[in-house]
Amino acid sequence: MSFESLNLRNIAIIAHVDHGKTTLVDTMFRQSGVFRPDQEVAERIMDSMDIERERGITIAAKNCSVRYKTIKINILDTPGHADFGAEVERALSMVDGAILLVDAAEGPLPQTRFVLKKTFEAEIPVIVVINKVDRQDARPQEVLNEIYDLFIDLEATEAQIEFPCLYAIGRDGVAGPEPDQLGEDLTLLFETILDRIPPPKVNPEGPFSMLISDIGYSDYLGRLSIGRIQSGSLKNRMPFIRASADKSLLPFRLSTIQVYEGTQLVKTEEASAGEIVVLSGNEDVEIGDTLTIADNPLIQPRIRVDEPTVAMRFTTNNSPLAGKEGKLVQSRKIRERLQRETLRNVAIQIEDTDDKETFLVKGRGEFQMAILIETMRREGFELCVGRPEVIFREENGVRTEPMEDVYIDCDETFMGVVTEKMSIRKGRMESLVNNGSGRVRMHFKAPSRALIGYRDEFLTDTRGTGILNALFSGYEPYRGDFPSRFSGSLVSDRSGTAIPYALFNLEPRGELIVTPGTPVYKGMIIGAHAKNNDLDVNPCKEKKLTNMRASGKDDNVLLKPVKPMSLEAALQFIAEDELVEVTPLSIRLRKTYLDIHERQRQKKQKENG
Repeated sequence: MSFESLNLRNIAIIAHVDHGKTTLVDTMFRQSGVFRPDQEVAERIMDSMDIERERGITIAAKNCSVRYKTIKINILDTPGHADFGAEVERALSMVDGAILLVDAAEGPLPQTRFVLKKTFEAEIPVIVVINKVDRQDARPQEVLNEIYDLFIDLEATEAQIEFPCLYAIGRDGVAGPEPDQLGEDLTLLFETILDRIPPPKVNPEGPFSMLISDIGYSDYLGRLSIGRIQSGSLKNRMPFIRASADKSLLPFRLSTIQVYEGTQLVKTEEASAGEIVVLSGNEDVEIGDTLTIADNPLIQPRIRVDEPTVAMRFTTNNSPLAGKEGKLVQSRKIRERLQRETLRNVAIQIEDTDDKETFLVKGRGEFQMAILIETMRREGFELCVGRPEVIFREENGVRTEPMEDVYIDCDETFMGVVTEKMSIRKGRMESLVNNGSGRVRMHFKAPSRALIGYRDEFLTDTRGTGILNALFSGYEPYRGDFPSRFSGSLVSDRSGTAIPYALFNLEPRGELIVTPGTPVYKGMIIGAHAKNNDLDVNPCKEKKLTNMRASGKDDNVLLKPVKPMSLEAALQFIAEDELVEVTPLSIRLRKTYLDIHERQRQKKQKENG
């Protein structure tokens, strides 16, 4: 039998990247009295990680709460990128409703589709908010029609399709029933939440039971278990048991109970069913475990997360420059850090390999991997990582591979080159929409491996004006081989420092990625070769000095500007026999085997099978 906790609402805010959900949460805080009127608060307060603030995206789902009238509203700010889908799934396990936020100009985009599909699978009611209606290119009525089409396409129930729709300017903190009838604040949004989002359906009289949906960490309290109480009530120092993944029942020692008040965690002595709580006292707890009582255990179904589709090799840095910039370089430290990530992020898996210095890390996408590597380098780690590889499966004796729905928005003039490049990569066009505005929308079904290394090329082909979004769609039979890269590498044949004179003479050979004064070593990649083979070159060669001087022969060399290599660009650039060397200060590209003779020997072995 289930009851309802009437003075509580648990909601998730879901949206595509950069549609303004974190800004909306900021204004909800201000209008509900979380902050004093004169209190200085940073923008996008929920984006607490440095990487989130720099990139303007949400990576980790976060909890907070606001109070409206006598009702406490727990809010979960979820990621908008499909690579962080595990965060979305965990968030949805704790809520009873969702706010779908859509940009009034861009409309529902592929990542919106991904998160909304998960919401419908969880049978959660949705409130639609069309945001940024003050944009010059806003088209709210067309966007509303697109949202209806999306709901129907995702097979929403009749109750879900009859959603309330509000229009808002999140930055200004105003909402209304029509784009031209905005109120003075977000009162209509708060009222709609209370009217349309049901209270938690829980059993306050039953035995205590709570599903652990997230893991946190505190320097003072250790590991934190985060979840919603499904049944019963919780009091401090109560004896518990924990149902683990192998269904064994283990003792759980509870030391503190905390709940969300605004953006802060506040200690409490007890909590009732429906509340989202943060518990400390047990270091071995994992996401998906159930906390319950030994006398009358009530075990919840474990959280299911989609399987990983991409794998990368993480290894210790063995280059000549190893250990000069990072503090954490040992394989033991790298392994411990990766194991810690798997405890917090259920979408990440780690496997040992034949080489004790190398670990195979599996995840949902290359962007998720890049964020993990970027976080590690900021923590002082130094390591090497290989090219992202997709994970193949055998189904009924047939080799299958992960596929993506690729949505491309670009100018008509670039349609030909985009279609050609996608067809080379075994992509098939599913649909083409031309609204007569000069831009076209194309939908391809392509292998996941087709997108590794293509995004930068796509931006070059469309002169930076194209938009590419991809969404995992499942596994299909293997579509055949295609070239992963069409250029070779310029590889340094010695150690030293890059010299302007040498680089000037190497410019005709290809596109350089190093600048004068950069330390180089034997086997380090200094650029992309104009042809499809690797070329060993000398970037340290100085101009020979003679006694003879001629007018105009000793001018300073002028080198082309070099675009700094970002981590994502480096991961997309490298070939199968190359690595990215990542340190807190530098990103370098290198060959797996630094010695040219060893590279040639490995190549012959591979050709001979």
